Amino acid sequence: MRIAVIGAKGLPARQGGIEHYCEALYPKIVEQGHSVDLFARSSYVNKPWFSVSEYKGMRIICLPSLPLRGLDAFTSSCFAALLASNKSYDVIHFHALGPALFSVIPRLLSSAKIIVTCQGLDWQRAKWGKLSSKIIRLGEKTAAIYAHEIVVVSKTLKCYFAETHHLRPIYIPNGPGTYAETDPHLKSVKSLGLTPGKYLLFLGRLVPEKRPDFLIQAFQILKKTGWKLAIAGGDSDTTAYIAKLHKLAKGNPNIVFTGELKGSPLAEIVKGAGLFVSASNLEGLPLAMLEAMREGIPVVASDIAPHQQLLESDRGLLFDSKSVLACAKALEQGMLYPEQSAVMAQKAQAHVRANYNWSKIAADNLAVYAKDFGLVESKIDSTQLLMENL
Repeated sequence: MRIAVIGAKGLPARQGGIEHYCEALYPKIVEQGHSVDLFARSSYVNKPWFSVSEYKGMRIICLPSLPLRGLDAFTSSCFAALLASNKSYDVIHFHALGPALFSVIPRLLSSAKIIVTCQGLDWQRAKWGKLSSKIIRLGEKTAAIYAHEIVVVSKTLKCYFAETHHLRPIYIPNGPGTYAETDPHLKSVKSLGLTPGKYLLFLGRLVPEKRPDFLIQAFQILKKTGWKLAIAGGDSDTTAYIAKLHKLAKGNPNIVFTGELKGSPLAEIVKGAGLFVSASNLEGLPLAMLEAMREGIPVVASDIAPHQQLLESDRGLLFDSKSVLACAKALEQGMLYPEQSAVMAQKAQAHVRANYNWSKIAADNLAVYAKDFGLVESKIDSTQLLMENL
């Protein structure tokens, strides 16, 4: 099959769940003998417009994009949809709801199967203004009408599309990414002033919905723990918010901002963490958490549905997402009872290895690509699907 991929910023991945998802998924699809063209943003890959490069067996096609917040995704996705419509692709796979706004173009102009993967309800993200949120939500509605199939990464999203659009989406979860080789002594961790096993780790984009500010407030409630809080992540059009975080943490030497990490330093800061913490109030299925669970790092997280899906059955500690004090108490429990945390981490590690395997994820995506949509009707009664997920 000839497959086009639209919606990822580009490869190799630096920061962003969709980019890491594509980096893990598509090389495995290439290994099965299929060709993959990924349309990338010039602002992300720093290559000339319309240049073509190779990455892990894929062709990376660099498209024009306006280096303005929101418009880079909009313009590059539009160009990609138009170009893909004029090629003889068997499958055109859109990632994220914003780019899916343009799924109507190849659906009307080509014979390709149109697939949309939803990693999360992006119109809910705090960084988008009212107009951007409306456009992203229009992308969701467009996907519901024009995509041959919608793929979702969590059971919560599966129920959402059943209730909202009366669709039967296909559930294919995320999987953990592959880390670079690490120094056994974790030198990059120590260079940041951190002691392996004695720091809490926040890892992700510094955006309001991931709530590093909430985590900083909870950490500052705790006194003389001997632990530090590492905030690892970079800007995502959120410069003012990041300034707020630094102001909130000012004067506390136990809060360390590492900036965006990649390669060995990224792997080492995860492997050296005593606890991985997510206070997020909006997720699809968090890749960073999956990776921490795979590495056997104990996890403390807010009790939103995607976190519950990963940590149920005593695979981690959950706290009331509305309470800073509850977060602080969960952090304290994780730090004071390391044996209990280790047992939960072992359960989580086994669960990830059994259920979030990239070979299976690739096979499941290929099964969607091969599906005969002329004979299968995906719309169903939403009550039926909700009952299936109880």
